[in-house]
Amino acid sequence: MTPPLTSRNWAGKTAAGLVLGLALALGVSGLLATLLGVRDSFFSPQGQFTMWTIAPVWCAVLSLCFLFRSGLRAWLWLGLAAAAVWLTLFALGSLS
Repeated sequence: MTPPLTSRNWAGKTAAGLVLGLALALGVSGLLATLLGVRDSFFSPQGQFTMWTIAPVWCAVLSLCFLFRSGLRAWLWLGLAAAAVWLTLFALGSLS
């Protein structure tokens, strides 16, 4: 039986959501820019779309980070997700 969710470790979960959520949101925005072919024209509709996806992704991560059982798990899973997104960006050659 799994223990119920509690409000303990909220500071660790919030910090993970703020720091790693931003890293994850920036990475997702970069992936969208790569997939849409946006290069230097952030004033195009595609560029604006990729730029404005940062806020909803960050808010979603920050909202959902309280579903983790502990702050350590939040840091671990969000760190792995952010690393996966940034490694994908690196593998696609978008970080050069």
